[in-house]
Formats: sequence, C-alpha cells, structure tokens
Amino acid sequence: MTSDQIDSQYKLCRESFLERIDSIISISDLDEFYLEYLGRKGTTTNLLKLIKEMLPEDKKQYGPIFNKLRTNQEEIINSKREELNQTQGNIDIDLTIPGAILPTGHLHPTTTIIREMNEFFRYLGFSIGEGPELEDVEYNFRRLNLPEGHPATDLQDSLFVKEPQYLMRTHTSSVETRILSEYHDKLPLRVVVPGKCYRNETNSATNTSFFYQYQGFVVDRGITIQHLKDTLTKFHQFLFGDDVKLRFRYKYYPEVSPGMGVDMQCRFCKGSGCSVCKYRGFIEVLGSGMIHYNTMKACDIDPETYTGYAFGMGLDRLVMSKYGIKDIRKLYGGELVYV
Repeated sequence: MTSDQIDSQYKLCRESFLERIDSIISISDLDEFYLEYLGRKGTTTNLLKLIKEMLPEDKKQYGPIFNKLRTNQEEIINSKREELNQTQGNIDIDLTIPGAILPTGHLHPTTTIIREMNEFFRYLGFSIGEGPELEDVEYNFRRLNLPEGHPATDLQDSLFVKEPQYLMRTHTSSVETRILSEYHDKLPLRVVVPGKCYRNETNSATNTSFFYQYQGFVVDRGITIQHLKDTLTKFHQFLFGDDVKLRFRYKYYPEVSPGMGVDMQCRFCKGSGCSVCKYRGFIEVLGSGMIHYNTMKACDIDPETYTGYAFGMGLDRLVMSKYGIKDIRKLYGGELVYV
C-alpha cells in the first residue's frame, strides 16, 4: 500500500468520526458508534492493523499518528458519554408509571381440562400413563377382544400406516392393553391416559379425524360396576358442578362386558334439545364397562382372581360443554379466542 493510500484512509477515518460524533443522541447509539470505530473489527482498529504490513520507515512515521488517532477518539467518546449521562439524568421521568402490559396468552382449553382431570384422578390414587400414537393392531384391536374382521377394525374407520399391522391409534384403550400386559404381575393398577387419537371421520360440528380421548382403568380384586359408576359420577361433579345430570345405560363395547354408556344433559339447552345435542337433550360423553374376560386373559391376567373396569371419554366434547364451544372444529382452527 502506497503512502498516498495510507494518508487517504487515515484522513477518511478521522473526518468521518468527527462528523458523526455530534449526531449521537443516546447511550445505545454511542455504544454502537464505539464498536464501529474502536471495536475488534472497527474502522480505526483496521487502520492500526496496517502497521504490521508497513516497511520499517513507514512504521516509524505512521505508528505514532495512528495510535494518537485512537487515543483521541477514545477521549472524545468518553467525553460524549459523560455529556449524555448528564443530559439524560436531568430528564424529568416518573419511574413509578406502569409500563404497557403485553399479552401473555393462556393454555389451550383442552390442555386446561386435561390438567384438571389429572388432578382429580391423582387424588383418587391413579397414575398418569402414556403410549405411542403409531400403534400395532395387537394392542389397538386384538387384546381388546376385537378380532380380525370386526367392524371396528374396518379400513373405512381406521387410518393404517402400513397394512395390516400398523395404524394411528383409534383410541387410548391401546395404552390400557400395553400397561396391563407389561404390569400384569404387579397388580393392582389404577391408571388414566390422556392422548390424541385418529379416525377416518368426516369433519363436522361434533366430529373430527383428529381428537383427544381420556382413558382410565382399574384392575384389582373385587372391583364391581358400582365402583365405576361412583367414580364417573364424582368426576363429572368435580368438572361441571353438583347439578350435573348423568344418564347411565347399557351399551355394547367389545372390550368390556357389561358395557355402560354415559350421557350428560346438554349444557347448552339444559335438556330441551338443540343442534349441539342433535335435539336429544343429552350428549354421549363416554363409554365404559367391566374389562372383558378375554381382554384380561390376552394381557396375562387371571380373570377368575381379578376384575376391573375401564372408561374412555372424548375430551373435545367435554371441553365444548365446559367452555360453551358449539363447534369442535374451532378448537383446532387457530382462533385466538380459544388458544
């Protein structure tokens, strides 16, 4: 690099610095300005790095000049900092005035319901279980007394990933058979399982192909259907209040015997009939019953010694009833009022 080029860079660095320093009006701007000139990759710092590449006679000439430039710039910046500190310190600001409150959001209604339900069942001694969403037909169907060819295993209802063995679980009952099979020698068991399920459904106000279920089961000596009915009654009273009205009726489910459907009086119309309850006055909220003899045997549990009950409920419908949401699709449509 020639002497003229060095002189030109030196002059440009010195003059641009002096021109711009007067326009600095805040400490944050001054900090950025300092880094621009005196930082590790700053303009003045890069100028000083040229000394290493100079000839000995040029080093003697430009070394002191460049060092003095850096020292002067540091002094000017420090002086400017003191000036800004004094100016800003004299500004009359009331530091007790609250700042702007930014929205923080809240939990999704389904998450809130799951946490409330987990709290209730933990109080009754239940553990919280989980299992895979990509499931094997052995746990999703076979051990639940659903043999090959059963209508519930039809491709029109199930979303198979790889036929005929792997599918997206159609219910959280698959976690029940997994836990019973793994811990069949460590009874008694009390477990609830919240989770996502998938079925080949046409989306409507009350059904979607993706939904949440809440599974629960108990296996012990001497368990009867009265234990099941009492647990479900107390649960709905906990979630909706003591005035909740339930209807218990016999219903067939392959994995339980006897099976019991549970309906809750519609929270929207109070039983008079509306579009949400399809003008029936009640909404089916869950299926339940005593765990089937064949299911117990498939999980290596002696059904002559142990009995148990199981229930599975659609969480989305509970959320709709709890928060007054009339269309299930709104839960997953991204509307900020619900998420």
